[in-house]
Amino acid sequence: MKRDINSFLVITALLLFAACSGGDDEPAQIAPPPPSNTAPTQVSQLIFPSSDLLCIDNTITFDWSASTDADGDPISYRIVIATDRDLTNIVEQRTVSSTSITITLDEGVAYYWAVTARDNQGAEANPSATFAFYTESPGVSNHAPFTAALNAPQNGETVSAGSVNLSWIGGDADAGDVLSYDVYFGETEDPPLIQSDVAVENFDVTTSAGTTYYWRVDTTDDSGVKTIGQVWTFETN
Repeated sequence: MKRDINSFLVITALLLFAACSGGDDEPAQIAPPPPSNTAPTQVSQLIFPSSDLLCIDNTITFDWSASTDADGDPISYRIVIATDRDLTNIVEQRTVSSTSITITLDEGVAYYWAVTARDNQGAEANPSATFAFYTESPGVSNHAPFTAALNAPQNGETVSAGSVNLSWIGGDADAGDVLSYDVYFGETEDPPLIQSDVAVENFDVTTSAGTTYYWRVDTTDDSGVKTIGQVWTFETN
């Protein structure tokens, strides 16, 4: 019995020693977080087709300025061509590593295009500005105006209630065309017409606090050809 007790005490002591000696281990090393990835810079310039250009040929070499990447990552570019300024009705979408690409489009169509830079880690810059252009069609002497481009307030922006200046930018491929605008404004998603034949590219409206407003601008050239604009929205505080 005494021998059994002595054996028990020896085993217990060894276990205690092993447990206590573990405190001398080096603390676990925590791996540093991976370096953050920076998106490329925004494409700052769409070189060709330039804004509101009438293209004689419908086979077009699109050209834009290069982006840079602070991490030195390879950059690719996604070009989107659509028939609306929102770039939702997409007719062509390509990704290339160069700053130009040749694409053939239909004749006699108003197009809108933009380019987005992306690195090989998946980080994207903000899209470039959106430019409009028109492909020439034989026998067409007058082209429909481009849809008005939003200036202010920005879509979805919150602004101070009271007098708000609605501002937009018109465009037409036909040099010398005089444009006029119909302004639609209200609290419904299909806003009513509040002023027709506006000769300038802005219009003041009166708003109330805590309200969502919708507005649209249709563009008409001096030949009577009209282009329906898109609906924008803003809120007041």
